[in-house]
Amino acid sequence: MINTRRAETALLDLKGITMADSFKLFGFEISRVKPGKNMKSIVPPTDDDGAGYVSSKVGGGHYGTYINMDGDDSKDNAQLILKYRGSAMHPEADAAIEDIVNEAITASDKKPALALNLDLVPVSASIKKQITEEFEKIYNMLNFKELGHDIFRRWYVDGRIYHHLVADENNLNAGIQEIRYVDTAKIRKVKQVKHKKDPVTGAKIVEKVDEFYIYQEKPGNQTAGIKLTADSVSYCTSGLMDEHRKKVISYLHKALKPITQLRMMEDSLVIYRLARAPERRMFYIDVGNLPRGKAEQYMKDIMAKYRNKLVYDAKTGEIRDDRKHMSMLEDFWLPRREGGRGTEITTLPGGENLGQIEDVIYFQKRLYRSLNVPMNRLEQEQQFSLGRATEISRDELKFQKFIDRIRNRFANLFYDILKKQLIMKSIITEEDWQQWNNKLNVDFLRDNHFAELKEAELLREKIQTLDQISQYVGDYFSKEYVQKHVLMLDDDQIDKMEKEIAAAQQQDDDQGVV
Repeated sequence: MINTRRAETALLDLKGITMADSFKLFGFEISRVKPGKNMKSIVPPTDDDGAGYVSSKVGGGHYGTYINMDGDDSKDNAQLILKYRGSAMHPEADAAIEDIVNEAITASDKKPALALNLDLVPVSASIKKQITEEFEKIYNMLNFKELGHDIFRRWYVDGRIYHHLVADENNLNAGIQEIRYVDTAKIRKVKQVKHKKDPVTGAKIVEKVDEFYIYQEKPGNQTAGIKLTADSVSYCTSGLMDEHRKKVISYLHKALKPITQLRMMEDSLVIYRLARAPERRMFYIDVGNLPRGKAEQYMKDIMAKYRNKLVYDAKTGEIRDDRKHMSMLEDFWLPRREGGRGTEITTLPGGENLGQIEDVIYFQKRLYRSLNVPMNRLEQEQQFSLGRATEISRDELKFQKFIDRIRNRFANLFYDILKKQLIMKSIITEEDWQQWNNKLNVDFLRDNHFAELKEAELLREKIQTLDQISQYVGDYFSKEYVQKHVLMLDDDQIDKMEKEIAAAQQQDDDQGVV
């Protein structure tokens, strides 16, 4: 059964004020059956969603809510997310991120970027059909065919992604009607822990943990916020936490320092080239026996007379005289007393070895290494061969494993929305979902040439080994041993293949194929 709560705005103080029980949440809420087990603990459950825990006292008509959790408030999260987005705009970082996103999300006109796999789910074919249809509806509501690249990039850069699930309040059985993206800098998840005192030991026992979301248009700058139900918001994180296990971080977090260092090296290289590239002259002016004050004035007169400070303005096309200003690239004017060599002009050579940029290349490679991108992708001039490679780079194999990990993590976005959609439409119950949710799989469309080469090479080696060992099957090796240790099949795959082989043989027998 599904209960609704009308939208009302709850005033939340970032430092701490009371909030009345009469305040209701915005959005729908899926009611859950309370478990019958009596389990006690003094600590709340640990998750990797980065939700801040707040404490509240049970009893009476009011309870206290504190949003500032050990300095990890909404303003800090917003600043960290903006730092990630700014770092992602760096050219080298953007190129590396695009390599990751393009490998993870592959677009195709004929096939969707991802599809739901229900082969291991123990439900009837009709239920599987309904689940697949609802998954396709979610896929279309997200407009993943066109926006899949942008959605994945947002999730990768920010380290989390939020979507507001919009449903018809008068017809909740119709399920989710619209999915809207929520700026990650304006919303965050909060878990409220309610304690009660144990009459025997006197310890504070965790009685209940309520989850909700706080939406603020300007995080940290105002006290007003909207409290959203946990069921009306979809939340997917990167799965990475900081060293204190309190804050969700992005995959870009470890690349922040290399990006900053690369920027500094590039800026210093430009400054050095501008300062050292041109040749400059040194003018030694004979001032004779003039006093110090008159000697300085004489030097200024000579500089103003012979110095050329005509500057071309590229914006307006005008030429202006900047004789009053002195820059670091100007010539040097030095006085020389009587008895010296008189007036002299010498030339200072420009900087040498200006073409050496090994330090910049080093930090570029360090940036790519921090993002788990192979070094060979940094050199764009390298050609990409579509033929059979003699060997596959170890970095490419590691990169593909990394892509598979973040794909599996990103799939939680669809799992979370699909769960709520199926429960709202009464297709399944929450108990059903808890039983077989780990058997769900999202198959991503692959376009990694190196992964295809690896799989083809492994299959080729297995077939060759099978061909060599087949004559010994039955005498020294069993069929099951060959299936598990040569072909590397698990029990489910073995059962599935035997059923498919039996079905094919039965079909051939029915058709009279000899």
